[in-house]
Amino acid sequence: MIIQVTDLNQAGPDIFANLTERELRNAYEKQGGFFIAESPKVIERALNAGYEPISMLMEEKHITGDAAFLIQRCPNLPVYTAPRSVLEQLTGYKLTRGVLCALKRKEPDSLEQAIAGAHRVAILENIADASNVGAIFRSAAALGIDAVLITPQCADPLDNM
Repeated sequence: MIIQVTDLNQAGPDIFANLTERELRNAYEKQGGFFIAESPKVIERALNAGYEPISMLMEEKHITGDAAFLIQRCPNLPVYTAPRSVLEQLTGYKLTRGVLCALKRKEPDSLEQAIAGAHRVAILENIADASNVGAIFRSAAALGIDAVLITPQCADPLDNM
């Protein structure tokens, strides 16, 4: 369902413009909150991990380009689109990868679920910067770490998707 963004105040794509990561997490606490993933590869990984998409926002060229497979995978999902300059006005920044997806957060796995079958586990304790947490997660994936555990004082890893 492709929807052209014609008004920066129109309902729908406002989730990509008007809420900070903290507000996305807390504004919809009854439903567990949302997060925004950027780039087709990151969105695909989130979908493969079982996160439920809400809507996507992308440059027009990605509808038949880099994000076409995501649109085919989620045929009933609202896909908001506009030229790059309009998207930049809407989000307040230049989209590096040109594709965003709002996804519902899942309940975190229990400790037992997170480490079931894991041979190598990384534990992140009190890391306050979401960018650092994201970098550690990417490094852990590159090093073949099976699970990453974070303490409650750690920055949210989904803030850096």
